[in-house]
Amino acid sequence: MAPPPKKAPTKGAKQILMENETTISFYRNMAGAAGLFYNCIMFGLYHDDLASWLIFMNVLVMLIYFACYQMMRYISRPTYTEQGQLIDPGLDLNMEGGMGEHIKDIVILTSIAHIMAVVSNYFWMLLLLIPVRAFWLLWKNILGPWFFQEGPEDSEQDEKKRKKMERRMRRYNQ
Repeated sequence: MAPPPKKAPTKGAKQILMENETTISFYRNMAGAAGLFYNCIMFGLYHDDLASWLIFMNVLVMLIYFACYQMMRYISRPTYTEQGQLIDPGLDLNMEGGMGEHIKDIVILTSIAHIMAVVSNYFWMLLLLIPVRAFWLLWKNILGPWFFQEGPEDSEQDEKKRKKMERRMRRYNQ
């Protein structure tokens, strides 16, 4: 006999708040380290070879970092009472399948592309995976189910209406 399924452990509000702060700090530091590494190498060693599109890509990546950081801060913003007691810790950034996970994936992918772009400029193409993934999530969660949903099943009342309509049609045809 299989053991009964256990209830998933839940986190307390203070634990979520502390983990959110740690997560935001970690991903902020990751983005900062990747940006610092790229800028030190490129502006320090290859400043003669910098093209305007490389500077544009660097600024674009920095904007992505900033937007992700602000988004993580916004969705995990805690709510306090007037007395300073914690009411709501905000969205759990470490929740599996949540919005925080997608934002963290963007930061990780952008950091990898930023660091690897020192080796080859073709690694900037990794950033194209962000809109591809966004479209895939949109299709999987919204568009696909909407396009391919089954029609409503006939209920008993719909069946009665259909039979009544058929009787009327037979009367008019006679």
